Amino acid sequence: MRMLLTALTFALALGGCVPLAMFADGSSSSYRGLRSDWGTYVSSREVNALCLSPKLRLAIWDFEGRFGRKVVMSSGYRDSHHNAQAGGASDSYHTKCMAADFHIPGVPKEELIAFAMRNGYVGGLGCYPGRKFIHIDVRDRPRGYTRPVTFSGC
Repeated sequence: MRMLLTALTFALALGGCVPLAMFADGSSSSYRGLRSDWGTYVSSREVNALCLSPKLRLAIWDFEGRFGRKVVMSSGYRDSHHNAQAGGASDSYHTKCMAADFHIPGVPKEELIAFAMRNGYVGGLGCYPGRKFIHIDVRDRPRGYTRPVTFSGC
């Protein structure tokens, strides 16, 4: 029974955000020269968008559907070596396919942060002063949290 409810919940969530994300625009000059990796724009060849958990994909689609534009990921999955080079924590959600750093061209960072604060998929949120991207991860929120766990300038 629990598995059926989980499958139904996933199907409803997927049905709720895929149509809007499908219409997200990635054709403006802001995307020129960017590479697409598994349907996600990435800022460089080092960014891996293949290994993203289903919940993280749903979160990204939710952002794209809300703002009508594609995200540009600056960090996705990282193996332990790449994570250490990037200065990531040893237990980083990037190493678990559960985190992404991204921006959306033409959308102010403050709007991304505000949306992430209300988004039920986002379990962790990082906001880095002076950087144009935000970090989201899809960890489980601690009991009683109605907003994501925030760190680094949020």
